[in-house]
Amino acid sequence: MSEKSKKTEKEMTIDETFDYLDEIVEKLSDSDISLEDSFALYEKGMRAAKECSEKIDEVEKKVIMINEKGGTEDFGV
Repeated sequence: MSEKSKKTEKEMTIDETFDYLDEIVEKLSDSDISLEDSFALYEKGMRAAKECSEKIDEVEKKVIMINEKGGTEDFGV
């Protein structure tokens, strides 16, 4: 298991989450994987994709706020 896989989805950066999803896709592409393992990986992938989507939404909201304020406030980005 990679270092990224050991972190929870909430601890990973967006880029790390994309890499993790790539790992899952690669494992799912293996013809020797069992149905049970495929389902478990699918669940992990869906959770990671949801978390990534939420992080992207947060960044988009921050960008909108910065644009509305003219970039004059610190939003912790």
